[in-house]
Amino acid sequence: MYTKTWQVIKDDSKRTFEVCGQSGNTNAFTNEVYAMQRVGMNVSGVTPPVSNKESHRDLVKITGYLKEDGLYSRLQLQYKTIVMSSYDDFD
Repeated sequence: MYTKTWQVIKDDSKRTFEVCGQSGNTNAFTNEVYAMQRVGMNVSGVTPPVSNKESHRDLVKITGYLKEDGLYSRLQLQYKTIVMSSYDDFD
């Protein structure tokens, strides 16, 4: 049984991905991806197991996607901008 999984976020519009890290509990990561999807962002998350074949983050590959450094930060900033703009319309 696998105890840790990689946390991989994908930008489905640009077909890019980034390995965010590994964790034994992916609830927070999954909830954040779902929140981004709810505001209309075209993103998805994958949590493949950490194995001997993919023991280092550079070895993780997603078919049809290119690796983009800083993707997670860019998506978090985009999410924050969308959420904050919805508060401006609240008046």
